[in-house]
Amino acid sequence: MSRLRRWFIGVSQIAVGLVASLPLAGQTADSSLTIARRVLRTTPLIDTHNDLPWRIREDSVMSRNVEAYDLRRTTPGHTDLARLRKGMVGAQFWSIYIPGEIRDSGYARVQLEQFDIARRIIARYPEALRFVTTAAGIRGAFAAGRIGSLLGLEGGHAIENSLGALRSYYDLGARYMTLTHNVTLDWADAALGRATHGGLTPFGTEVVREMNRLGMLVDLSHVSPGTMSDALSVTEAPVIFSHSAARQLVDHPRNVPDSILVRVATNGGVVMVPFVPSFLSSARRAWGDSSAAWRGTHPRPAVTIADVVDHLEHIRRIAGVDHVGIGADFDGITDTVDGLEDVSTYPALFAELVRRGWKTADLRKVAGENVLRVLAQAEQVASRLRRERAPSIQTIQGLDGPPRP
Repeated sequence: MSRLRRWFIGVSQIAVGLVASLPLAGQTADSSLTIARRVLRTTPLIDTHNDLPWRIREDSVMSRNVEAYDLRRTTPGHTDLARLRKGMVGAQFWSIYIPGEIRDSGYARVQLEQFDIARRIIARYPEALRFVTTAAGIRGAFAAGRIGSLLGLEGGHAIENSLGALRSYYDLGARYMTLTHNVTLDWADAALGRATHGGLTPFGTEVVREMNRLGMLVDLSHVSPGTMSDALSVTEAPVIFSHSAARQLVDHPRNVPDSILVRVATNGGVVMVPFVPSFLSSARRAWGDSSAAWRGTHPRPAVTIADVVDHLEHIRRIAGVDHVGIGADFDGITDTVDGLEDVSTYPALFAELVRRGWKTADLRKVAGENVLRVLAQAEQVASRLRRERAPSIQTIQGLDGPPRP
């Protein structure tokens, strides 16, 4: 055998070995990231949950000071303009959150203050953010190089059992409402609250119907399985879970059971997977639920991008690729996923999807096309319902009777 032939065979064997060592989708790390960025340049990445307005309110130094908490500089939290650009964020639902436990001080004042903070954040950075309320508005902002900024109302306690208040919050820009937060309401059971009603009361049903009429997305994160089921039976528009993972993988009450995932597919809704370690890893949840003394002698289990993708793939397997998306919960969490520490890291997540063999069309769906479809369908349902019925004037007393002791 000639020296040249031996050299050719050796080089060929090395090449075969290199090809065999490539990731599942046949992509190197660099090429996977390139494909991910190409997708996010042409499809708006829509995250449905970021708690920046509350983060600014609660800041120990710059509390409520939108001007001082300068997004043009590196902030102490997870979100600023440079990192949003690096993360290729195309649209963001900013959460309008207030704790459900503040009942004695009244919800409306704090809620209105949070709307004020969120709207001032958006107005302060016109070079980067654009206030929008529709699917077309998101596409228009993305085409103009702006991050379409929408508002999501986190917790139905904020309406204080008033459909008039619900309509007023819609007029201020809220385009989804999470039916509960962590506290069971007079009309809906929460995932972390007492199962008082078995789901929705008749007034809770009327809340969902009025949200459909308005065009406000029904968000089923934070609610009990009974409330999930009742809302899916009532709604005429697709629902969302703004930040919930798969309960089959991690048995956390904030996650979505497979039986509900099947119904979400029928409904046309979307489950947005968060970057909350205790929702994504049973080991991390168990570690977090243990005593401080025990945690002091046991290392914290790692949670990685692979865990997030496992949940995305499970939801895709049960509900279908048309029904999954991203709702990170940045600035609402202190513990983060390794590799997903702030809003700059979304391309790394999509690169992992590429390595797992996700098709480009499916990457576009999980990035934002699924949410855009749901928004557009909710708008169509609202257009029809507004022609068919007037604003509801029902009250909780009229539908549910006098309050229980």
